[in-house]
Amino acid sequence: MNQSITTHNETWRLPGIIAGIAAMAFIVALSNYLVQFPLQGGIGPLKLGDLLTWAAFTYPVTFLVTDLVNRFFGPAAARKVVYAGFALAVVLSIWLANPRIAIASGSAFLVAQLLDVAVFNRLRQSPRWWVPPMASSVIGSVVDTFVFFSLAFAASFAFIGPNDDFAIASAPLLGILPLEAPRWVSWALGDLVVKLLMATVLLAPYGLLRAMMIRLLGLQENPATA
Repeated sequence: MNQSITTHNETWRLPGIIAGIAAMAFIVALSNYLVQFPLQGGIGPLKLGDLLTWAAFTYPVTFLVTDLVNRFFGPAAARKVVYAGFALAVVLSIWLANPRIAIASGSAFLVAQLLDVAVFNRLRQSPRWWVPPMASSVIGSVVDTFVFFSLAFAASFAFIGPNDDFAIASAPLLGILPLEAPRWVSWALGDLVVKLLMATVLLAPYGLLRAMMIRLLGLQENPATA
């Protein structure tokens, strides 16, 4: 990367981090609000309201924000955005939920987002622009779902806080299958399916924003690996 490009990117580094933090704060706050509203309707016998809230569609955008900051300003800048989002997620969860949910939410956010940064950075030299955001978002989504729902609801983590009897009670998987499992497992599966779907859908706005930042702002993709 030549010196003029490096200097230009550095000029935009602080505004980019601030914009990333603002976007992350908005998405985290919006998701904490939308989690109150279950989806209406269903797919055949599957009742979506029993599995999903609207937050499942907004929360994955946090990975898009992290990946854009990582792409242009490097992993160190992306981690700053993650830490700011983590602080807000913990504050909102403490305010809106019980301590166990707050611990689960904060832990899942921090682990998944930092993993997203690391995976994206490892793949950033791929000749296919969509590989780093797709791979990092998918892996981050899987980890986020596993960590949150396990800590929040699994009976084995009762030392964090009291169990939710409704969540750990057995019920047909996804509400329709003959196999029974704790209800939180169905919630986790439904949440993960939407996150993986959104990881694919969000490639379009990621690609568009990436192109705009290159053409309109004159930014160069950051090759940093540290």
